[in-house]
Amino acid sequence: MFQEMAVFTGNSHRALAESVARHLEIPLGDCEVFQFSNEEVFVRYLDNIRERDVFIIQPVVSPVNTRLMELLIMIDAAKRASAGRITAVIPYYAYGRSDKKDQPRVPVTARLVANFIEVAGANRVLTIDMHAGQIQGFFNIPLDELTAFPLIAEYLRSESFDAPTIVAPDVGRAKLARDIASRLNCDIAIVDKKRTGNNEHAEAMTLIGDVAGRDCLVIDDEILTGGTVASAVRLLRERGARSVRVACVHPVMSAKAFEALDIPEVDEIVFTDTLPLVHGEFKTVPTRVLSIAPLIGDAMHRIHTGGSVGALFR
Repeated sequence: MFQEMAVFTGNSHRALAESVARHLEIPLGDCEVFQFSNEEVFVRYLDNIRERDVFIIQPVVSPVNTRLMELLIMIDAAKRASAGRITAVIPYYAYGRSDKKDQPRVPVTARLVANFIEVAGANRVLTIDMHAGQIQGFFNIPLDELTAFPLIAEYLRSESFDAPTIVAPDVGRAKLARDIASRLNCDIAIVDKKRTGNNEHAEAMTLIGDVAGRDCLVIDDEILTGGTVASAVRLLRERGARSVRVACVHPVMSAKAFEALDIPEVDEIVFTDTLPLVHGEFKTVPTRVLSIAPLIGDAMHRIHTGGSVGALFR
C-alpha cells in the first residue's frame, strides 16, 4: 500500500481539482506550474511526495498543447521526485477524435498522446467518456474510464418530463441514446447527418423517429462547434418537438458553439464540469452544470485503497 494520497493540478481547471479535494477531505497539493517568457513550461512540487500516491488532475483544454505539456512535465517531475505511484486524472482527453486512419497520410494522434503520457512516467490513467472506446487500447498501463451519462440521466429523471425522447445527433451515437433511454424508460430518435471534409461542418439530413409533441434531449459526449447539434435542434423543431434540450459531458465549446446554440429553439443546455468554458458564455439560453467532482473523487479513493472502480456503476 502506498503512503497517503496527494492531489495536484496544473492550470487547466483548478476549480474542479479543488472540488475533488474537498470531496476527499484533503488539501490540494502545492505546486508551481507556469511559463517562462519563451513559453517553456516549468513545474516544481512544493510538497514532499516521496513514495506518496500522487494524482494529477489536468483536463487537456484550450490552449490544448500548453495544457498537455503541463501534464507531461508534471508527471515527469513527480517521477523524478520519487512519487510512489502517479495517476494522471484526465477528465477530458484531447485529440480523441484522431483515433484512426480514416484518410490517407493522417496521424493517429490519440495514440501518440497515450505514448507521451506513458513515457513521461504515469503509472495509471483515470478519464471520463472518451470520444472513442478503442483509445483505451492505446495504453499499456491501467486505464479507468468513468462515465458521466448516468449523472445526466438522473438530472433528466428529476425534471419529470411528460413525454421525453432521447435524440442521437448522428447514427454513431444511437447506442448511447438507447442506453440513456433505457434508464429513463423512454423512446429514442436518431438524426442522420452528413459531414463534409475536415472543416468541422455537418448538416442534419433526416430524422428517424417521431418527436411531435415530445420533450427532446439531444445527447452527445462532447460539443465543439455546435453545428451538428444546432442542425438537429432545428430539425426537431420543424418536426413538432414541444421542447428541445441539449446535453453533453464535455463542453469543449469553441466560440462558434456559443453563436450556434445560444438560440430560442434551445430550452436548456446541460453539461458537466469536466472542463471550463474558456471561449465564451451563454447569454440567453439557460444552462445547468452538473458536478463531476464526487465521481472523480470516489474513483480516486478506490484506486488509492485498492477498491473496484467498476463497482461505481453497478
